[in-house]
Amino acid sequence: MSESDSFIDEVTEEVRRDRLFAFLRRYGWIGILGVVLIVSGAGYVEWQKARAEARAEAFGDAVLAAMEAEDRAAALAAVPADGAQVAVVRLLAAAEGTPGPETLAGLQALASDTALPANLRALAQIKAVLLAGDAMTPAVRDATLAELAMPGAPFRGLAMEQQALALLADGQRDAAIALARQILQEPELTAGLQQRVTQLIVALGADPAAN
Repeated sequence: MSESDSFIDEVTEEVRRDRLFAFLRRYGWIGILGVVLIVSGAGYVEWQKARAEARAEAFGDAVLAAMEAEDRAAALAAVPADGAQVAVVRLLAAAEGTPGPETLAGLQALASDTALPANLRALAQIKAVLLAGDAMTPAVRDATLAELAMPGAPFRGLAMEQQALALLADGQRDAAIALARQILQEPELTAGLQQRVTQLIVALGADPAAN
């Protein structure tokens, strides 16, 4: 390579470098701003997560403290809550309160509140059925339990248990046993429900493992 070619290459490199520096001086702030926004956004998301976790922990601690109080219903009513937490508190309060029309109406209001998660509405329906007892007509009870016992429903097993007990109360022993055995085949069966249903089948003089 001649000296002239080397000189031309050096000049060309200097020109490129000058253009790059000029570009960075003119538009480099955009990249810096982008980095700042990304870092700030990530920090804000983490702050939101930490805040939500802190609120959830505070709510859980308040509920646990209320459940240990002498007057649980009054203590639960005083728990600070918003959104779905209100439904949780009202459901727990209903479990502690005196069964009656007012409590039943509150549960039914929760069950029909479409702003709440489906699992909380279903839980309110189950609790309403248990609380109402004979005050709920068989037709309404059966329709409610049929909806709650649909495949994929969050409390399908509990609803099926109530259906089996309703069949037994109506004198349909064999149908109650058959449904109880079906409950034992549910994929998400809890240990408590499995024990209750097994005891029911044995108490009716049947074999839980039989088909």
